[in-house]
Amino acid sequence: MPLGASAPPIADLCRLSRRRRLSSNLPGMAKAKQLLEDLTFPGPHHVLRGDLALVGLPGVVYTPKEGLGLPAVAFGHGWLQPTGQYRELLRHLASWGIVAAAPATQGGPLPSHRLLGDDLLSTVDMITNVRLGPGAISVDPEKVGVGGHSTGGGSAVLTAAKEPGIRAVGTFAPAQTIPSASAAAQQVHCPGLHLAAEDDLVAPAQGNAEAIARAWAGPVQLRTMPKTSHLAITEGMHWSRLLVHSKPNRAAHRTVRALLTAFFLTHLTGTDTYRPLLDESVKAAKIVDLGDRNTEDPSTEDRSTDSPGGSGRSALAKAS
Repeated sequence: MPLGASAPPIADLCRLSRRRRLSSNLPGMAKAKQLLEDLTFPGPHHVLRGDLALVGLPGVVYTPKEGLGLPAVAFGHGWLQPTGQYRELLRHLASWGIVAAAPATQGGPLPSHRLLGDDLLSTVDMITNVRLGPGAISVDPEKVGVGGHSTGGGSAVLTAAKEPGIRAVGTFAPAQTIPSASAAAQQVHCPGLHLAAEDDLVAPAQGNAEAIARAWAGPVQLRTMPKTSHLAITEGMHWSRLLVHSKPNRAAHRTVRALLTAFFLTHLTGTDTYRPLLDESVKAAKIVDLGDRNTEDPSTEDRSTDSPGGSGRSALAKAS
């Protein structure tokens, strides 16, 4: 599918290089904070944009300008939200070397969560099997994850429960779906990261993100973002704000972009570079203690003896 290019500002590239040198020598919490700040900036890759409709499914795809065997993420939009509401998030992931695509289906007031989950799976099939750009871009089918916002996050859980080839699931303010996302979570064995909005009146954490995280079969982390509401992750103006008591939040944009980038790079590519950020609780996204819930993945090596929440350490650091 044809792709149009955009480049990261030179100033951002210089700043990124300088911050990487500084963060490499920092210990513990200081390193986590520095990585969080580093990842709020665009990555080193020029970004291309394409249209999924050219291969049969309404939606968009953002990719690095070039790269073979890249990781990829299919992202599910929230209730009534067009894919344009996540433009900069998808572009951000692509700037860090992740192919990011979002189907523009099930956008009405009574969507089928199951069908959106199926469309996420179709999106994965398309970006792994269809030529992207001029031929210098390809996706490794063993490095694929899904993500989403609101009911799109719940649909991402349904997708991961259905497709064992999904390697990671990352959501913001995930909402329960029909069929139940928390019931589906019992069948998901890959790593999960769920970011809950503290002031969410649409999908409060207790019955949604927390319920999904507690039911998760594999290693999982739940974080709560203070002073953040349901539509915080969205971008720009949209009429749905008249129905939902929420609005975009720039501080939340930066935090969500950084954490999802760290999460997907870690669990889709195997790099340990960003594990210190996933390991630590930070002020903008505090790790929730899930109590006695078993977050161990028996197929992976134990990297730490700390619990997910009590000392601010994450069970996600134990899985790759």
